[in-house]
Amino acid sequence: MSAINASFPKDISIVHPEYFFISGLSGIPYSNYFYIFLFFIYFVAVIGNSVVLSIIALDRSLHSPKYIGVFNLALADFGETNALIPNMMRTFLFESQYISYSSCLVNMFFVFFFSSTQCLTLVVLAYDRFIAICLPLRYHTIVNNTFISLVFSAIWAFDAFLIMLTVCLINQLSFCKSIVIASYFCDHGPVYRLACNDNSINDTLAKVNIALYLVAPLIIIVLSYLAIFHALSKITTWEGRLKALKTCVSHLMLVGSHYLPKICIFITATTTYLSPNARIISTSLAYVVPPMLNPIIYVLNTAEIRDLIKKVFKKRSSLIESISK
Repeated sequence: MSAINASFPKDISIVHPEYFFISGLSGIPYSNYFYIFLFFIYFVAVIGNSVVLSIIALDRSLHSPKYIGVFNLALADFGETNALIPNMMRTFLFESQYISYSSCLVNMFFVFFFSSTQCLTLVVLAYDRFIAICLPLRYHTIVNNTFISLVFSAIWAFDAFLIMLTVCLINQLSFCKSIVIASYFCDHGPVYRLACNDNSINDTLAKVNIALYLVAPLIIIVLSYLAIFHALSKITTWEGRLKALKTCVSHLMLVGSHYLPKICIFITATTTYLSPNARIISTSLAYVVPPMLNPIIYVLNTAEIRDLIKKVFKKRSSLIESISK
């Protein structure tokens, strides 16, 4: 560490280290088993989201606004797990906790880019359910494939711009003291707080990101469901209400798995002291568990996807039987 600090140029005001050191869990025996558990989650998430992506891409009957949203969510889940967990395996299981400065910023960008896309995708899916239940007769004129495709193109472009700006502003910071990142990846907050010059713009942008990707989406989703529940109250029969509400179950479960852990962590961190190890365990689970659960939720709660999976298995079994004969 001292050798790295000694290599800093002395004649410039902005000082970047050659490497950062990611601390991870410390003082916990058998911590490797936790990372192995995360790798199991990664394995399930990659397979599950790959199945969902393949089914929606190959079956033309699922090329509808709702499933375009599900496809984008699965794509963001797939991207986030691949940006986060393989790097964690390399860092902690193979004792390679030093990461180059440029690689750190690249890792930071992709983790937050895909995570932010998840948040806004859930808002679009809430909008889809809002229009479907509150304005059913106008659904196909308001929400169509072209409109949804344009919305998601705008979301991906906006997220790429804002997260790139957030990451690039790290280059304006000087790191002349510690290079130890108290996290399990190149986390934005622990990195910019290491700076020894003014990091107020980074702090402001971090708060903007929290507002845009945590607070605002949750408020919009809650308001949309208040309107949905109001519309459901006008349906005269319980059978009609339950039938309409059933179309929202998958989305509500996705919202719960995505936001509840992060909100609990945020409230705990702002109201009480959260030890570094507790923060690492809780935030890592909050990041990696939803991408594993999302495809399971959709497969179990969506009749179209279940039927397609059954058809594929029936075709394969009949093909195997014909070959064996």
